[in-house]
Amino acid sequence: MKKDVHPEYQECVVTCACGSTFMTRSTKKEIRVEICSQCHPFFTGKQKFIDSAGRVEKFKKKFGDAKDLKAARDARAARDVKSLAKKKKSSR
Repeated sequence: MKKDVHPEYQECVVTCACGSTFMTRSTKKEIRVEICSQCHPFFTGKQKFIDSAGRVEKFKKKFGDAKDLKAARDARAARDVKSLAKKKKSSR
């Protein structure tokens, strides 16, 4: 291999958001991850909510509830029926 072309491969500390750390080798000295085998539900068998931070509430605020959707759909359909009736009357 050519000298001074490849990055140095060294020992590295991987730190998870849960606080777990382990050693591996990498070109970086330190790696930070959000989830690891110690806290991932697939490996632990425990359900753990990760950064859900009100996504359902945010969606409901943006788009409304299912009841609101149905009411809006019904109002739109009634408005469309009225506009069609007006067009038919004016075309006669």
